[in-house]
Amino acid sequence: MNYFELYGIPVTFEVDPGVLKKKYYELSRRYHPDFFTQASPEEQADVLEKSSQVNKAYKAFRDKDSTMQYLLEMKGLVEPEEKYQLDPMFLSEVMDINEQLMEWEMEEDPELLERAETAANELLKSIYDEVEQDMAGYQEAVTSEKALLRVKDYYYRKKYLQRILDKIASSRNIATRK
Repeated sequence: MNYFELYGIPVTFEVDPGVLKKKYYELSRRYHPDFFTQASPEEQADVLEKSSQVNKAYKAFRDKDSTMQYLLEMKGLVEPEEKYQLDPMFLSEVMDINEQLMEWEMEEDPELLERAETAANELLKSIYDEVEQDMAGYQEAVTSEKALLRVKDYYYRKKYLQRILDKIASSRNIATRK
């Protein structure tokens, strides 16, 4: 049983937070191990496994990137530790941002850090715009594999950009402590 089936919600890239919370509390009560202390060892093991799945699913659904990763893994399009080949044009744009960060490290000019962050966020927005319709309009057994492969590409590019944005945030924190 996949997480969507467990929660009784449609397969989607964007899980409704209100529905998610409601389903989580409902399932947490239903499969709480304390309610099964008198059950057989097999039932207790089954409930413990279900309880664990409920918590893992909730963690995955609370974060949009984790939901995207889970759905793509479920479809067999993303594998753990996959070495995905990013588009050379994208890598060129990212290299420009990294060069701005290297300049900032040498000069520590806040404007350079700001420019790098702006460029990274603009690139992130532009790659999202390419798949926004695919993600919002996703329908199980209807959405094409081609659309899912575009989402996969977005997933890996976003992951790459997120590391840069995290580095910028970390740099900003270090700079403010000085």
